[in-house]
Amino acid sequence: MINNELLTAAVRNNAEWCQSMCRAHGLAGAFGPRAWTSPRRTPLYYPDGVSLAADADAADVLAGVDRTAGASVKDSYARLDLAPEGFRPLFDATWIGRPAGPPAAPAAPWTRADTPEALSAWAHAWSGGDADEAALFRPALLDDPAVTVVTVPGPAGRILGGAVLSTGAGATGVSNLFAADGTDPAVVWAAALAAADPALPVVGYESGDDLAPALAAGFGELGPLRVWLAA
Repeated sequence: MINNELLTAAVRNNAEWCQSMCRAHGLAGAFGPRAWTSPRRTPLYYPDGVSLAADADAADVLAGVDRTAGASVKDSYARLDLAPEGFRPLFDATWIGRPAGPPAAPAAPWTRADTPEALSAWAHAWSGGDADEAALFRPALLDDPAVTVVTVPGPAGRILGGAVLSTGAGATGVSNLFAADGTDPAVVWAAALAAADPALPVVGYESGDDLAPALAAGFGELGPLRVWLAA
């Protein structure tokens, strides 16, 4: 895939991951031609609307969305101005992608969190022990064939890091990647790429200090995105 195709795949793949997370919480989002939206408030940290096309406008991402305080929109192409609609920019990030093929770095050990107990342990490691954040990852996710929860195991049952892989739009998406207990993020990226299907490109997004490790793992920058929050 060329970069424009990778960007399109990254945007759609991420929206499908949002749909998977909502479905695990008993919520039903809807895909339109230019946006994905949820009429009910989505789980913590997940957007209520996502633009899917560069020509999407405010009406596309806000129609049918609960626009009360706390609502959020993922402006996938960083082209919308939602300030007149009562939103403010929350953060900016960068879409990333790498072509299909085996990872360049040596594979790191990984296991799949495929039981409710393993998923709970993974979620508590990801959240740093915050019970409300850990509750995002419900056992229903384990029934989704598109979702793989990757764990980097450590000694004595410790979890050194992990990530979520989600297949969709002809790509594998990486999200919720974390490194714990001083683990080098490169180890976690290597594990995530080892767990991904080498026949598919890998996509995602990162921001701030988390972008550099992704680029070092062989990803390229595809374009900007912005998340907006309703006041």
